[in-house]
Amino acid sequence: MQSGIFKVQAQERIVFGTPAPDAVVAEAEHYGADRVFVTSTKSLAALTDGPLQRVEQALGSRHAGTFSAIASHSPREDVIAAAAAARAAGADLLVAVGGGSVVDATKVVQLCLWQGIDSPEAMTPFAAGFERTKASTFDVPHEPIRMIAVPTTLSAADFTSRAGITNTETRTKMAFNHRMLVPRSVILDPAATIDTPDWLLFSTGIRAVDHAVESYMCPIANPATESFSLKGLGLLAEGLSGIKAAADNMDARMTAQFGMWHAIWPSTSGLYHGASHGIGYALGAGFGVPHGHTSCVMLPAVMQWNAETLAARYQALATAMGSPDIPAWQSVRDLIRDLGMPCTLRDVGIKRDNLDELATRALDYQPVLLNPRKIETAADVMEILESAV
Repeated sequence: MQSGIFKVQAQERIVFGTPAPDAVVAEAEHYGADRVFVTSTKSLAALTDGPLQRVEQALGSRHAGTFSAIASHSPREDVIAAAAAARAAGADLLVAVGGGSVVDATKVVQLCLWQGIDSPEAMTPFAAGFERTKASTFDVPHEPIRMIAVPTTLSAADFTSRAGITNTETRTKMAFNHRMLVPRSVILDPAATIDTPDWLLFSTGIRAVDHAVESYMCPIANPATESFSLKGLGLLAEGLSGIKAAADNMDARMTAQFGMWHAIWPSTSGLYHGASHGIGYALGAGFGVPHGHTSCVMLPAVMQWNAETLAARYQALATAMGSPDIPAWQSVRDLIRDLGMPCTLRDVGIKRDNLDELATRALDYQPVLLNPRKIETAADVMEILESAV
């Protein structure tokens, strides 16, 4: 008889299908917030009527300020700057409008506000590392400042309590993990994704596919998590293809959002990911490749490498993709290609001269070592990389 633990995070509400501006105001009222501070990116701030501007306008007198300079991969300097701005504004609620980098950064902004952290170096003692069972250790104050998230991509960072923050000096990721870091509410509004560039929306959609695939292949997967993984994969394949066919198809965008939600849920329960995620961390922190693109490039290669020992489970993935007679890794690669996303390491600027360093860096990330087909050496990683060149 299988045994295990299904963890539940400190996430209270997921609002879907309601326009984000209305939902943000309703959530602020629900939580009794009067000083709402918004975090975002320069690209969203540059729009004249995008999701950021619509949220700011709807907040009215509740809007305490905005920090819109969070860069890709959540540099720790940006986290400190955002926390300082929120602290100065007297914020009592944070709202992250954007993709995974904004959401992860804002998770740790909470930590900085709770612990009085005011420098990048002071963040280090609170990092948990990438061991899946290890959490950050700190005391959460009574009635802490929390966050809500308005995702504009399909990264699904909004549903997790873990945040990856980049140490720009070492070009490595720092992981923070605590059940209270997860957004208190998530607002899924398909209209919030309309201004997101296709490359970003589709690549983060493939990141969500990566969540579904690697959680299903996790050795400690169970019947509760497997149903989420397979359903998420099917919804993502349907939704992403629908958006590609008609960009204004709000039903397809909502389907993709439900897909990313389903796909990430097993990970939030305590499952872990494998080599696609782990090598992706090395590509992101070490070489600046966007998270979504790391999955576009690495997921089919890792799936192909794993297929030798996991054929039976891969059949379920192929069926979920709607193509039971095609190898699952091929269906995923076909979807990536049909969406116009990069398919090789060359496509994302990685040269053959970079492979040795990439393989070595990848072994520093536990998901690589937890891959369902055992990876023990840089030579094993190189086998995967060779099929992704």
